Amino acid sequence: MTAALGLGTYRVRAAGQAARTALPAGATWVDTAPNYGHGKAHHDLAPILAQYPDVRVATKTGFHTGAQRRAAFQAGLLSAEEAAHGHSLDPGFVRWQTEDSLGTLGRADIVFVHNPEHTAHHDGIGAATDQLRAAFAELEDLALQRAIGGYGVATWSGLSRGVFSVSGLLALACEAAGSPNHHFHGLQMPVSLVMADPIDLALRGGGPLVQARDAGVVTFGSAPLHGGELPDLMTPELVELIRPGRSAPAAALLAAASAPGLDVVLLSASSPGHWHDALTAVAEPLAADQLRRVIDVLAAG
Repeated sequence: MTAALGLGTYRVRAAGQAARTALPAGATWVDTAPNYGHGKAHHDLAPILAQYPDVRVATKTGFHTGAQRRAAFQAGLLSAEEAAHGHSLDPGFVRWQTEDSLGTLGRADIVFVHNPEHTAHHDGIGAATDQLRAAFAELEDLALQRAIGGYGVATWSGLSRGVFSVSGLLALACEAAGSPNHHFHGLQMPVSLVMADPIDLALRGGGPLVQARDAGVVTFGSAPLHGGELPDLMTPELVELIRPGRSAPAAALLAAASAPGLDVVLLSASSPGHWHDALTAVAEPLAADQLRRVIDVLAAG
């Protein structure tokens, strides 16, 4: 079984138009953030999401727009340094930003702490861990109030760089909740033929995708086409190895969506044709042994 297709809005210029195409086509999740679309993504998505109450919504907290930065600074939620930094996991700011997102979107099934490794790079791993625990505590409280469905972490390099681990994140969630009954429900990371380590590890029976799945955490694969760059890097021989007769984008998407333990693959596509091609591409997953051959070919260079 392949991962379900979700709409990712990171590099989508018109998030609302993309949602009008993706949701009728069967996208099960919409993933967004307050800073996407130059701060307009939430507002663009809100009226379309209202028409699709069964579609699940993920947003994020951490990075802030210029307008949020000024408002949070004036409210005393960000220091001048934090405002200039462009990213904050301060618990008061996390709550304020999340409530602001809810006021626009209307709902959030998961709120991801957005690239917490950004804080580790700036302040060190120890400080980042403390801030992440405090952010989890605020989100845990919002989940207990049923303001949000749950929370998680969306990372680009935190797992691959060893800034944190799945077990470590789950331990922090237990600490934030004061018990094993936490609301850490989602983990998002890049999964593609460029950033293929999660696929390789999952095929070996381990790694973050398998660990998260075993803990009951929903896994999201971002950037399956590596920002649109991957299809141009694929040879005809690699495409044929994945699925004869498919286009390079379809083959790359299929390989990512076939990763063991991956629940949702986020695709940034806006046109009906692209969504139709994507749905066709992932209709039949790659067998594990075939995906293993693909990963081995890539590893051999």
